[in-house]
Amino acid sequence: MASSVDDERPTPVDVQRLSTIWENHGTIHVMGDSTNQSETTVPDPTPDPTSIEPPSPSSSSTEVDEKFEAGGRSDKASATASVTEIEDINNSRPPEPPYHVFTKKEKWLVTVIIAVAGLFSPLSSNIYFPALGAIANAVHIDIALVSLTVTIYMAVQAFAPSFWGPLSDTCGRRVTFIGTFVVFLIANIGLAFSKNFAMLMVFRAIQAAGSAATISVGGGVLGDITTAKERGGYMAGFSAVRMFGLSMGPVIGGIITEYLGFHAIFWFLFILGSITLAAILLFLPETLRRIAGNGTVPLEGIHRPFFDRQLRQRYWKERDATTEDDITAPPPKLTCSTFVASFRFMAEKDVIVTLFFGAIVYTVWSMVTSSTHALFQPRFGLSNLQTGLIFIPNGVGCICGSLLSGKIMDRDYKIVETSYRASHHLSGSVEINRKKLADFPISRARLRSSLYFVIPFFFIAFTHMGLFNLNSTLMVDLYPGASASASAVNNLVRCLIGAVGVALVQFIINAIGAGLTFLIFAIVTAAFMPLLWLEWRFGERWRRERMERLEREKAEKRAGEGGESARA
Repeated sequence: MASSVDDERPTPVDVQRLSTIWENHGTIHVMGDSTNQSETTVPDPTPDPTSIEPPSPSSSSTEVDEKFEAGGRSDKASATASVTEIEDINNSRPPEPPYHVFTKKEKWLVTVIIAVAGLFSPLSSNIYFPALGAIANAVHIDIALVSLTVTIYMAVQAFAPSFWGPLSDTCGRRVTFIGTFVVFLIANIGLAFSKNFAMLMVFRAIQAAGSAATISVGGGVLGDITTAKERGGYMAGFSAVRMFGLSMGPVIGGIITEYLGFHAIFWFLFILGSITLAAILLFLPETLRRIAGNGTVPLEGIHRPFFDRQLRQRYWKERDATTEDDITAPPPKLTCSTFVASFRFMAEKDVIVTLFFGAIVYTVWSMVTSSTHALFQPRFGLSNLQTGLIFIPNGVGCICGSLLSGKIMDRDYKIVETSYRASHHLSGSVEINRKKLADFPISRARLRSSLYFVIPFFFIAFTHMGLFNLNSTLMVDLYPGASASASAVNNLVRCLIGAVGVALVQFIINAIGAGLTFLIFAIVTAAFMPLLWLEWRFGERWRRERMERLEREKAEKRAGEGGESARA
């Protein structure tokens, strides 16, 4: 707690000045031109009783009163001068630099760019669903085998961000975005020329490797430029734009498959991906705080977008006001341990509870969407276009759930922050820094309204996206210094369990029927809801213990490095 208000404490220089004021309590220094400085001595407000002569019979009591009134007025003048000097000390201190210098409009511009980039992860998956029947007929295999191309996509999607995420936290967000899109474009060219099941499997895996990380890297960008107080709204907008792929992807896939064939889907993705890559190269600046700081550090080379000159020059003028610790921190070395470090997150109790519940919800939603084609098209004799239209309510539910959850998270954070400030006697000017305030209840701020989703729980798309948004934002909050890696671990657990579910769902439906299958899904999801309560009840204690342990490990590491330097 003490460390959170360091900025409000006087510096040693301030203390020395204040000591001088109080030691010279009876003296007021009138500052001005050096030739006109004067010193006015104020009587001690507590007069020595022996120095006060008793009034003579000829003197009136009014004279004595005037003496004490004069002393009182001088005392007030001395106190006023002292308070004035104290205020001057506080006012002379430089203001705290902003977390990031981008305006709200500029933050939303960055959010839209990364959201469009993140759109390709769900779009590449969902645009594929209406074409499953056409693909099965074209390569002469069973629909259950075609579903394995969805499974391989999700499996690679689970592991790929664990490579891209640490790379993003080390080398930069912009570099990682460019690399992922190059891989994505190559994969779509290969898929467009695929003639057999083996080629589909291989290039679908490469496609997943290129598209999967856009979500985790996008989460890292939001962690770079937004504070926890405002992050919920931006995260909701980020998710809502991406969810356009869920709502319109199957429709677009159905139209393309109906009139141009399923290979045209991949040419469509290639063209759209090329346009997005061009937008990233032209407009998206580097945001990793080790490289760009809070937006005031000059960018060079690949970190600097082509059309960013005017924007950056405006912010570079403010560079001297930047005092963020992570701006001057040396960049970590990219080693093998860098890529496995994010897996250690899963050893933390608060993290695994958050991850596992989000993965269960995502798995149920994925099993429903992946089985929709096989359930509806044969039974009702639907065309590829009509099958695509079935997915519209799913996408609309995801968009609504994302937007609503973002507003709820921002509101909940403000409520919890107000309560925290009141209980800790913090003024509104004190910044809530979760790296320093280990006892700030971030889990309760994010999960405060999670029970609202119990009532409409069977509206799967709506509740899935709302809970997914809460889950993703909380993961970024738990690891603010490694937000891309935290998002990658979230993606790993979610997609890995989801891939298993998608691989099994059709066999389960064939064995026990659709009704009983989805009833079991609902029961399983409800059975894991107590995980939310565990995070609510114990999350802050677990997070505080982790932060204290990490601080001890850092101190021991610094002590060890100091000992080695001394011996050398």
